[in-house]
Amino acid sequence: MSAEEGAADPLDAFRQFLSLRRDVLVLSVAMFAFSLAFQMTSRYVPAYLRVLGAGAGVIGLYGSVGNLISALYPYPGGAVSDRIGSRLSLTLFGIVTTLGFGVWYIAPLVDEFALGVLVVPGWSLVFLGLFLTQAWKSFGLGATFAVVKQSVAPEHLASGFASTETFRRIGFLVGPLLAAALLASTAGFTGGFQRVLLVAVAFGAVATVAQHLLYDAGEDSFGKAFEGVSGVLEDLLGMPATLRPLLVADTLVRFANGMVYVFFVIVVTEFLSVGFQGFGLSLRPDAYFGVLLGLEMVVALLSMVPVAKLAERTGLKPVVAVGFAVYAVFPVLLIVAPADQWVLALLFAFSGLRFAGLPAHKALIVGPAERDAGGRVTGTYYLVRNAVVIPSAAVGGLLYGMDPTVAFGVASAVGLVGVGYFLLFGREFEAYARAPDR
Repeated sequence: MSAEEGAADPLDAFRQFLSLRRDVLVLSVAMFAFSLAFQMTSRYVPAYLRVLGAGAGVIGLYGSVGNLISALYPYPGGAVSDRIGSRLSLTLFGIVTTLGFGVWYIAPLVDEFALGVLVVPGWSLVFLGLFLTQAWKSFGLGATFAVVKQSVAPEHLASGFASTETFRRIGFLVGPLLAAALLASTAGFTGGFQRVLLVAVAFGAVATVAQHLLYDAGEDSFGKAFEGVSGVLEDLLGMPATLRPLLVADTLVRFANGMVYVFFVIVVTEFLSVGFQGFGLSLRPDAYFGVLLGLEMVVALLSMVPVAKLAERTGLKPVVAVGFAVYAVFPVLLIVAPADQWVLALLFAFSGLRFAGLPAHKALIVGPAERDAGGRVTGTYYLVRNAVVIPSAAVGGLLYGMDPTVAFGVASAVGLVGVGYFLLFGREFEAYARAPDR
């Protein structure tokens, strides 16, 4: 394959989407629907917990439980797929995820309930909902990486990931904006968020039924090569040396982000309490937060492809380092920001630049892997990173309960350590180091 033949057109993801076979097209639409539903709900759940009476420690624990689920779910998900096949497993996980949105909906309707000899507060249902809503996400990461690696020339991997990432993140853009519109049309946050959850239930139900009726997995081998946890240690020991400093730095940066990520909505809606006034609009802080998330994703969508192309000239390492730096400094910038709507708009637009480095980051992960081992390397990398990051939100919650400024400041300090480590020890992917236009 020549470099020109392997180059990724930014519009390839959309062209390929329109030309897919019906079964794959249906699966792609289902992925978009669940992504949209999750994005329009998940960023608001910490504020939901706050309204239901949970403190900072509980909200931090919620974030850590989410980290735990993200780290562990892919393995039992693969085992279920091995047992019952991809079509039925996708349907099962779609039903479970949709039920999770429903559990979140009923949480305010339950003050407390008995669980044996224990009296459990109603907000604990939010944790149950978290276990359910994450189910459908247990598929796809390693497979997506492997497919891109096999179809794009090594020196164009970042552009290949930019094409697929651009399509996927449209749901990340539409979801928060739809949530903002629904919240703005209601008198209070709780009622408005329950309307958001009902819409998420509808998206999940339609996607689940559609994929079950129309998705034909007769020729699909997804999930049939799952080898269990026993292979993780072997894959970890065999990880390319290029990935080890990246993994260390990425873990530090993500740990830092995980410390405060669940508190972003609370900082905007309570700590700073910033809404929006202008252009004939008046938005409460909760609705404005959705707009800020949308603005963040607009910048991400506009910057990913150009930055991926830039990486072909500069190499992957500088682009990844800039993305890590945005992750690291955003928390301290947010917590010390003045309570001004335009300052927050600029900050969240700046935050969108962290996504610009994701295609290069993914290319740096999967690029050094052997051609038929991209999925395994990716799965091992993310399992290790996500496992270490599990306690980050709980740590952040404890600090936030003492002093929000300290929590966000410590998070940025940890992130900057990761950035420094990557600048010192991070290594370039060979295909980019010897790219012809460099």
